Amino acid sequence: MSIRIRTAVLGVAGLLLAGCTSGGDAPGTDASPTGGAKNPSAAPTGTPLPAALTGQRPRWRGCPAPEGGEKPGAGWRCADVKVPLDYKKPAGKTITVALIRKEARDKDRRIGSLLFNFGGPGASGVEILPRAATEYAGLNERYDLVGFDPRGVGRSSAVVCRDDKEQAASEAGTDLTPDTAAEEAAFVKDGTAFGAGCARRSGKLVPHTTTSNTARDLDLVRHVLGDAKLNYFGISYGTQLGAAYAHLFPANVGRTVLDAVVDPTADSTGHARNQTIGFQRALDNYLKNKGENPKAGTARISALLDRLDRDPLPVGGRKLTDSLALTGIVMPLYSESSWPMLTSALQKAESGDGSELLQLADYYNDRDRNGHYSTQSHAQRAISCADSAERPTAAQARALLPEFRKLSPVFGAFLAWDTAGWCANWPVKGERSKSDVSARGAGPILVVGTTGDPATPYEGAPRMAKALGDGVGVLVTNKGEGHGAYGTGACVTKTVDAYFLDGKVPSYGKTCS
Repeated sequence: MSIRIRTAVLGVAGLLLAGCTSGGDAPGTDASPTGGAKNPSAAPTGTPLPAALTGQRPRWRGCPAPEGGEKPGAGWRCADVKVPLDYKKPAGKTITVALIRKEARDKDRRIGSLLFNFGGPGASGVEILPRAATEYAGLNERYDLVGFDPRGVGRSSAVVCRDDKEQAASEAGTDLTPDTAAEEAAFVKDGTAFGAGCARRSGKLVPHTTTSNTARDLDLVRHVLGDAKLNYFGISYGTQLGAAYAHLFPANVGRTVLDAVVDPTADSTGHARNQTIGFQRALDNYLKNKGENPKAGTARISALLDRLDRDPLPVGGRKLTDSLALTGIVMPLYSESSWPMLTSALQKAESGDGSELLQLADYYNDRDRNGHYSTQSHAQRAISCADSAERPTAAQARALLPEFRKLSPVFGAFLAWDTAGWCANWPVKGERSKSDVSARGAGPILVVGTTGDPATPYEGAPRMAKALGDGVGVLVTNKGEGHGAYGTGACVTKTVDAYFLDGKVPSYGKTCS
């Protein structure tokens, strides 16, 4: 389990916020609509993509039901697009990117396609977009709503690293905050085994699951959909992907919104530190909201986790460990509307019933009632470790413990250890340590940060806006709680809709509350 960046689907529905303050929209500023596809950019080697790829036309068909779910409603159609496995060999082996689309209702005023990425990495846009589409009904008036599964994910050519039995054994037997040499060795061994499983089952794909390659896929998808520029809505990890696209293809950037922003200046330790601060901040706000002193409430929750570390609670044939309890605590902090669930689960666990915390952990870990897990966590790890060149050791993680525990007695130890366990002995080298997201020449990109966001803390939003470059990044601040701002309040939603539908760019620093 990792909470460094998580799918933002929980942020699609949240407590309605009201009110907005702003210096006013910049007069005369406009983001131009798109139309008339142009060829995708060449591969990194300078070799043009072959006509067999650029000449594709998606064959739209009815969509199958997702695993364990129902078919998308009326109007949704699915297709596949072929992309190079390795962009350094653009005429070589191809893989598949899965798409889902609902066409614009107003054909006469249609702007183009609007592509979504909901985060993770590893979230399936093919599954999430139809479930979340009511939030985007206004945008569907003039845009074709398009979801996709990035390379390595879901219905696209997907990474698989473990079976259900192996996943359950890891979950039950690996302490994510090891206290002894034996627990530490088991922790590192489990991380190594995960990577080895990815190499064994998906070895040809794993080296190529980088965000930069997915950005190149997006440019090819843009072309085959018939759009001159990419209109894009990225949430959580989707902001990292959107920024990577803007850096690689600034001239092809259409109307783009980045919501719940990943800090582009942070390395792996920096991301862990940011989340330690962010989740403790969200926990403090939750405790204040329920009338409890944050320091006392944090101590109470820490004591519960310590008891579970010594003596896990039996739940049916399973056990609620401290690691699973921590996962269960994390999940409802993503949305203020979920805080009552956290209150109930904690109260029951403190009285000896761990069922609700375990249920929350299962939801977070994509484990169904039959013990089957989705492969989102496989893709999440494969993408993250293909991106990052850093491989912190157990000793380096251990050295972070005093600082991280001071930042958060609840989350600090986990996030310190996570730096070493996440890509432990990963089978391939990562691409880089930090992202370059400079996008000189791109049109204006809205960068939306929420002050109480636990997973992608607000501080990353102004850093992203600055890193994109002058005249490109346009910061919008949402004063509120939760991971993802759109749909949680009238001000942010209205601002984003005005930009997407009318090209109206807000003034830098607009604040919604």
